[in-house]
Amino acid sequence: MSLTHSKSDHGKGRECVITRRASFSASHRYWLPEKNPEENFALFGKCSLAPGHGHNYELIVSMGGELDTYGMVLNLSDVKYSIKEKVIDPLDFRFLNEVWPEFDIAKDNGILPTTEALVRIIWNRLKNDLPLTSLRLYESPNLWADYYGKKMEALLTVQTHFNAAHRLAKDDLPLSENKKIYGKCARINGHGHNYFLDVTVRGRIDPRTGMICDLPSLQTIIDDLIIEQLDHTFLNKDIEYFKNCVPTCENIALYISDKLSNPIKNIGATLHKVRLQESPNNAAEIYVEQSLTNSLQIKLENSLVNQI
Repeated sequence: MSLTHSKSDHGKGRECVITRRASFSASHRYWLPEKNPEENFALFGKCSLAPGHGHNYELIVSMGGELDTYGMVLNLSDVKYSIKEKVIDPLDFRFLNEVWPEFDIAKDNGILPTTEALVRIIWNRLKNDLPLTSLRLYESPNLWADYYGKKMEALLTVQTHFNAAHRLAKDDLPLSENKKIYGKCARINGHGHNYFLDVTVRGRIDPRTGMICDLPSLQTIIDDLIIEQLDHTFLNKDIEYFKNCVPTCENIALYISDKLSNPIKNIGATLHKVRLQESPNNAAEIYVEQSLTNSLQIKLENSLVNQI
């Protein structure tokens, strides 16, 4: 099929995914009436304390479709209006627990307004207006949820960081050979990075608590097994694993995914992806649940999915 187009209809009929960003400020409280104060605090920590707490939320709406004669998937004025009417106006500067009937926990089917639950319900508010492919909702720069329309399934990402030094070199090679392979990174005394780590888990949103898994437990696992172990270390010398394994960004990401997989499974979620940013220019991603070929295919498919 020829890809030649006249200037008037360049791109017409070809597929594209577009995104629209929106933001709102809101508060919420995690509290279930069937539990006493001690049980609520054990489950939700300080998030259970009255009168609640607030966030500056950022919503990324992804939509897919074919380009029209005007070179657009959708009229952005219509997109902006739908998001404002269905999401921003009802939520901005509101107490989420009281905004929508889904959050009425006095009812047996009421769910708490966690990030995971909120992004799913926003999807349901927008799905009839916009050809959604995915939603991402940031509760903070270090915590966000992704939703693809898969009923009660969502992804939750926690971002953290650590500082470490390393040297890239194989012990069985001379310095000259290591420099050919690793460049400046092979220098004898090593160098350091401020690493940023994104840990993404997948799971079913609990219909009552609104959580994929216990967030404090997830954070504790990451802190205890990764951050406390790797922070302010010389990886080659301080971490036994890297005494015989070159601590490239890729190998560190693999090490982290192997350390986290089973503990995360034990709290009811599945480790989906680990992303390790070594510098503004370099990062490594490990897709834990599938091969690289499959993960790339899934990314393409997700960008075209409207709703399941």
